[in-house]
Amino acid sequence: MHTIIEPFRIKMTEALPITTRGHREACLASARNNVFLLDADDITIDLLTDSGTGAMSARQWAALMLGDESYAGSTSWHRFENTVREITGFRHIFPVHQGRAAERILAATRLKPGTIVPNNSHFDTTRANIEVAGAQTVDLLTPEGQDIYSETRFKGNMDIGKLAHLIDTKGAANIPFCMITVTDNAGGGQPVSMENIKSVKEILDKYHIPLVIDACRFAENSYFIKEYEPGFADRSLIEIAREMFALADAATMSAKKDGLANIGGFFGCNNDEWGEDFRNMLILTEGFPTYGGLAGRDLEAIAVGLKEALEYEYQRYRHATVAYMADRLIVRKIPIVRPAGGHAVFLDAAAFCPHLKPGDYPGIGLVNALYLEGGIRGVELGSVMFGRPLPGRKDEIPAPRELVRLAFPRRVYTQSHFDYVIEVLELVWRQRDAIPPYKIEKQAPFLRHFTAHFNRAIT
Repeated sequence: MHTIIEPFRIKMTEALPITTRGHREACLASARNNVFLLDADDITIDLLTDSGTGAMSARQWAALMLGDESYAGSTSWHRFENTVREITGFRHIFPVHQGRAAERILAATRLKPGTIVPNNSHFDTTRANIEVAGAQTVDLLTPEGQDIYSETRFKGNMDIGKLAHLIDTKGAANIPFCMITVTDNAGGGQPVSMENIKSVKEILDKYHIPLVIDACRFAENSYFIKEYEPGFADRSLIEIAREMFALADAATMSAKKDGLANIGGFFGCNNDEWGEDFRNMLILTEGFPTYGGLAGRDLEAIAVGLKEALEYEYQRYRHATVAYMADRLIVRKIPIVRPAGGHAVFLDAAAFCPHLKPGDYPGIGLVNALYLEGGIRGVELGSVMFGRPLPGRKDEIPAPRELVRLAFPRRVYTQSHFDYVIEVLELVWRQRDAIPPYKIEKQAPFLRHFTAHFNRAIT
């Protein structure tokens, strides 16, 4: 059959807020022109993030009832640990309340000021936790990955030559570990090939540098490998995932993505010293190592969700949904990152708003225009999120790309919802010259996009 259907049926619904333009204008003004500060009750279609926003399955809801809330050594912990180990093979496994907790403890226990962490692309919390520890982040995407419109597959790959050069010039002793993010969120949800992960691992092994996988979308990456990398068509998604994790020395994971859960995550590693250091910090900041800041029922939901994320029919449907919207935007000549990524459609805000400079924050203008036009909430991945301030100066180094991400919550919206998003996008596209510049009125010293206040700039 050519028609790809949702491999599930809906047995409970939740009302969507349908609001007026005037209401949305008042809400956005009250939120200081930052959609993060809007209330969910004022959003019609929420594409802010795919993190923790998915719908759980009947099997997950049933598993919640098995939750063992014992402080130490609960049966829920053992089910969680067994599932994670079955997929990853790691010797040491620790639950955490979400992925950034794993990033924070890893950074606190392994990094020193002046050290360097390369990645294909660091996302916001990963970058912030590394830099708060005094270390430096370096992104090493391939030239194809930096080309928004290239139809090349596996645009999340790390540039092997740049990695080798970085190690040679900075010294292996100054690189405590290397990360690779699957899929590459900051670069458009683009996948990383198994061949590339193997090549990265080969270089790192020469210098005894550990490889850490940011694995929050590992199942989606496994799907891309199965569909597009030679030699994997007949492999199951769990087999592909196991091969990926076998190449890693450790992994951070937000189970709010490919764990299909609303909260949770884990850290896994094989090194005994890393495991002991992580365990000690976990007890200090998250909780006992068999619950890690999570309720037993959450551990149960994740154990089921990790397996469901590796079901081929689910991944096939999810990727078809993203491609459906991407294809229709391309036909309308709306500029997006190509090809379609794994979890979102990424708009090229710079091309969408050519009348705005990076310092005008075109991504913020586009995000706000989408909300005002149709009650749709997206997120800016441009110079607000990734811009670099210059010491002693008011201006800053802009981000390499000005993107707006429309992330797809898992198992939440139907095709008609995405048809509505396409319609709203087309209306905004026709009126794009009216999108105004913005300036920052108030900001935090790090992760400023979450809480910043914006005003329309006077032109």
